Amino acid sequence: MRTDQPNGVLFDVDGTLVDTTYLHTVSWWEALRQTDQPVPMATVHRSIGMGSDKLLDHLLGPERDRDADEKLRDAHDTLYAEYWERLTPLPRAADLLRACAERGLRVVLATSASEAELGALRRALAADDVIDTVTSSADAQQSKPAPDILVAALTQSGLTAERVVFVGDSVWDVVAAGALSIPCVGLTCGGTSRGELAGAGAVAVYDDPAALLGELADSPLTRPR
Repeated sequence: MRTDQPNGVLFDVDGTLVDTTYLHTVSWWEALRQTDQPVPMATVHRSIGMGSDKLLDHLLGPERDRDADEKLRDAHDTLYAEYWERLTPLPRAADLLRACAERGLRVVLATSASEAELGALRRALAADDVIDTVTSSADAQQSKPAPDILVAALTQSGLTAERVVFVGDSVWDVVAAGALSIPCVGLTCGGTSRGELAGAGAVAVYDDPAALLGELADSPLTRPR
């Protein structure tokens, strides 16, 4: 049995560190409405965390006519971009990143956001001084729940799956981490329940970054594995 402490933490960003889950939900809902393919917001919300290709498969079915997919993605991106200047970090998100760095943990943002979107997220977080590595959509061939973005995060940071923990807010985050046998800590601040995250395999669940920070010393982020 390993007794080493983790030496790095991979963080999802959307819905985990920055309060964007419902902004994405509304943007996809409106994009679908504009193309006469309405989907209830609750259903859209349950798909947030997937990449756009898998999200549209999940919402509209894999056998759909895909000719409208690019138009849907563009509409979502345009609608979501209207919120960029108002993006807000979740409670004590930057403090959590700094506390991890102070403990000698390498802080990695494992996100599949576009480069432009990533800039807005990083400005909202205002914690670049402690962030070691950041991924983007260009780094993954397949989106979550496939683990590609986590593989990219490990490769770019020089970390290994055996020595990291992943923090995310969606079932798709937990599934992606599980594919690499990486323990996933779930946060409910993205709107996914404690039961759903634990049921998907999260090793621990907290309300938000502030709650995880408050219990950091006893959390999987710093406990020996």
